[in-house]
Amino acid sequence: MFGISTKDDTFFQAFKDHAQKSLEGARALEEMFENMDRKAELAADVKKAENAADTITHDTLKALHETWITPIDRDDIHTLITTMDDVLDAIHAVSDRVVIFEIEASRDEAKELAKVLVQCCEKMKEAMDLLPGLKKPQEILILCREIDRLESEADAIFRRALGNIYRTRGGADGGPYRDAMNPVEILKWRDLFDNLEGATDRANDVANILEGIVLEYA
Repeated sequence: MFGISTKDDTFFQAFKDHAQKSLEGARALEEMFENMDRKAELAADVKKAENAADTITHDTLKALHETWITPIDRDDIHTLITTMDDVLDAIHAVSDRVVIFEIEASRDEAKELAKVLVQCCEKMKEAMDLLPGLKKPQEILILCREIDRLESEADAIFRRALGNIYRTRGGADGGPYRDAMNPVEILKWRDLFDNLEGATDRANDVANILEGIVLEYA
């Protein structure tokens, strides 16, 4: 069952701290797509958050090996913290590529996906704040379901984004033809959209793991 000792708090605090870093990274990424002229600066902010999160993950796994009795199942702790790390890794992958690909202008769908990603990370942070003691399990489950809804919203934006980068005519109303995007630009944006949508997938993975923990221990 859930504990409240200092040793137990080590793990719960790690979840909260890691979620905060993911949120910081997601917010920096959202700002990047709104201000491409600051992409290098904001990519550095994402990297800083990712490095801090890597340290949290490393310290958590070290503590896990050094702790005889854990507040929740050892595998749950390991899976939860490493999956949370996957979220920020995907965020960093996007910010890194924006710089490497020398993206100069954003796209509407990228801004939308980044916004949804921030919302996912906000919900994830709220859920981790409620995890110690599991005093409000229903609220945590509601947050998990909200992350799942946001991930579905991201899927829809992703499909629209792909349609738009490959489309050679205007809108869905059959407007005038236009030149297709440069093939190299298509490859760049396909990669970016894959990783943006992948970050929301990883956030949903965290929600699914958390939901399982709540249902097991509530």
